Amino acid sequence: MFRGVTNINVDVKGRFAIPSRFREFLGAHCGGEMVVTIDTEEKCLLIYPRPDWDDIQRRVEALPSFNAITRRVQRLLIGHATDVQMDGSGRVLLPPPLRSYANLEKKGVLIGQGKKMELWDETDWINKRDIWVEEGQVARIPDELAGLSL
Repeated sequence: MFRGVTNINVDVKGRFAIPSRFREFLGAHCGGEMVVTIDTEEKCLLIYPRPDWDDIQRRVEALPSFNAITRRVQRLLIGHATDVQMDGSGRVLLPPPLRSYANLEKKGVLIGQGKKMELWDETDWINKRDIWVEEGQVARIPDELAGLSL
């Protein structure tokens, strides 16, 4: 289970360190094997443990390919999906096309999202977070959230 916000550094080779609090879980759950793909709505990367990604890929592949929107999602999610392996130091190497898509150069932010993590460029994350907080002050709460107590 991934939660929390962690500032990370991306080195010149495109590697970043998985936070230590997630390493044991990733080792036990998937042997450090993960899949990184792009988010289809934002300029960030999605990082899944391999078994969780396999379930998602099966469901995405089962969508009707004659529907333009589902075909777009299939192309983007599966087309960019890249297998990565956490090394002995807890680092993951991000391929250049994925780093480029998410504008990742040196500073990033890893956001826990339950079964996955999101990886953002630090500046992009701060800008989007601030916009979302501002929008939330004037937005109507969806019915799905109205009964939730925090």
